[in-house]
Amino acid sequence: MIVRFLIALMMATCACSAVPATGPIKIGSRLEPMVDDYLVDKLTDAALTLHRPTIREVAIVHDEPWEGNTSTYHTVFQDGELYRMYYRGSHPDKTHGKVPHQVTCYAESKDGIHWTKPELGLVEYNGSKKNNILSATVGIHNFAPFKDANPDCKSDEQYKALASGKGGLLAFKSADALRWSLIRPEPVITKGAFDSQNLAFWDTVRGRYVDFHRGFRDGVRDIMTATSPDFRQWTDPVWLAYPGSPKEHLYTNQIAPYYRAPHIFIGFPKRFVPSRRMVDTRGGGVSDGLLMTSRDGRTFHRWGEAIIRPGLRKDCWVCRNNLTAWGILVTDSQIPGHPDELSIYSTEGYYTGDSCRLRRFTYRIDGFVSVQAPFAGGEMLTKPLTFEGKELVINFATSAVGSIRVEIQDAQGEPIPGFALADSAEIFGDELERVVTWKGGSDLSHLAGKPVRLRFVLKDADLYSIRFR
Repeated sequence: MIVRFLIALMMATCACSAVPATGPIKIGSRLEPMVDDYLVDKLTDAALTLHRPTIREVAIVHDEPWEGNTSTYHTVFQDGELYRMYYRGSHPDKTHGKVPHQVTCYAESKDGIHWTKPELGLVEYNGSKKNNILSATVGIHNFAPFKDANPDCKSDEQYKALASGKGGLLAFKSADALRWSLIRPEPVITKGAFDSQNLAFWDTVRGRYVDFHRGFRDGVRDIMTATSPDFRQWTDPVWLAYPGSPKEHLYTNQIAPYYRAPHIFIGFPKRFVPSRRMVDTRGGGVSDGLLMTSRDGRTFHRWGEAIIRPGLRKDCWVCRNNLTAWGILVTDSQIPGHPDELSIYSTEGYYTGDSCRLRRFTYRIDGFVSVQAPFAGGEMLTKPLTFEGKELVINFATSAVGSIRVEIQDAQGEPIPGFALADSAEIFGDELERVVTWKGGSDLSHLAGKPVRLRFVLKDADLYSIRFR
């Protein structure tokens, strides 16, 4: 269930032994998942490897009279002990191929696995308020809320949202996540196309609100971004960049900070291929789910291989399926003895039957990408870096015969006495947090703040993340 990806030949065959002109990378004590080549100086018989999530159960079926087979644009997030879900409920008119109604719907869960549709009593539908509808008026096509992490957030704006309206994106606020009102009647962002799931959140690392929304660039669906200090006044949107990636339709973006490493944004865009048609449906095109990451919010490394394929189900090859929900949840593993895992969700059954579904998929913690080496062995050498802390902790997995050993070098590539490869304990197993040890122990406090390189020697093993603490 993995896709191997060899990064640039230059990186794989040569390394610079001197400290870069800009100095060593300062990682402090933050977690660094192996989602890109930011720390990598050289890979030898090893590769950055993209992992696909494990398919799980159907999380929710949109089979209520006010829902239907075009219910989509899901948002999920954890709010204390409660998991919240928002989505559009809709169903096309079979005669005219139009959507006669759209409503904003709400579901909740205690574990992120089993979801219910509470009777909110807020909106009347067919003479009854016994439903899970939040709104049937403005912004219902693609309402995308989030819980505001801004420490200066007002009490009546603890939850915010963006949704398309006349002239652009409208800004909403709520004190309880259920009753919403406009922050102002005019749109806050006007440059873009907006006929997609347009989203925003508080960037805790950079102290600002960040938006990602749809635009059309040279006739292709693409992503624009803007920032704001107050959710009201936004910068002029700019296009995202994907060095080395081909021009492709990105139907959604689903970008958010990774909760264990918020300096890294992770996106799960839906790739749309309009020129292909697998089955006879009302609309052409097929879709799959991608992974992309960024360290500045504008330049993204986008993997060409899909993490969610349409698969064996024919209805997932229908136009506009396989749309990943916005949000990554931490959930209990359903396997006894296993640690928590990450849950993402993707649509299926869109445009088919009387309802569609949202299915859950899971990753191990930090398990999006790894540095992987085969049984024959391989190595990764990092660029010079400085750290804070006294121990090196790794998230890794090996086979029964596999192993990982770690050497610490100075900035010029010479092994530091006591931390050479021969001094490293052989690590094997499968753990989210393992402290690396050498013959002298694990204490690295005397190296903190000094430029060092890490040399990982792997055999039938995956390295998912590293952290000094």
